[in-house]
Amino acid sequence: MKMGYAAIFICFFAVFVMAGCSKPSPQEVELKRFPVDSLDGIITQTGAELDKDTSSDGKGSLRIIAAGPTVVRLFEVSDVDVENARLIYRAKLRSEKLDGQAFLEMWCSFPGKGEFFSRALQDPVTGTMNWITAETPFFLKKGEKPDVIKLNLVIDGKGTVWIDDIRPLKGPLQ
Repeated sequence: MKMGYAAIFICFFAVFVMAGCSKPSPQEVELKRFPVDSLDGIITQTGAELDKDTSSDGKGSLRIIAAGPTVVRLFEVSDVDVENARLIYRAKLRSEKLDGQAFLEMWCSFPGKGEFFSRALQDPVTGTMNWITAETPFFLKKGEKPDVIKLNLVIDGKGTVWIDDIRPLKGPLQ
């Protein structure tokens, strides 16, 4: 079967887009990056292990085998200055034989006001799924500056879940 250059480009572009390219858009600024190629900095390590063989970027991912519902505390970020913006928690997720669902969860702590959360319920993994890009936003008004941002993975069920390429980003309010 012969294909012209335009057809090859279209096929390549479709594969690239469907693979879930997670590079920030030109309007987004990467605040931190956690590639998960080691267990350094990961808060909850019980039931979690580094998987060098299964990874979205070929360098390793965090594999969690859940016997039941659990919240995996991943990272806490406290050295970012962000307000009047869309705070985005983006990561790659994969699942195998997950009876239930898994999704991203972000908690923002505000001095004197408490903690508030955002969950990526629109982007869960369930059953057996290949890598997807999931994200959850938190809309910050002028003067709203979180002092701590907590990045979690919620597993509501049992099975195996992988997470990789964790990024908090700053984007414009839309």
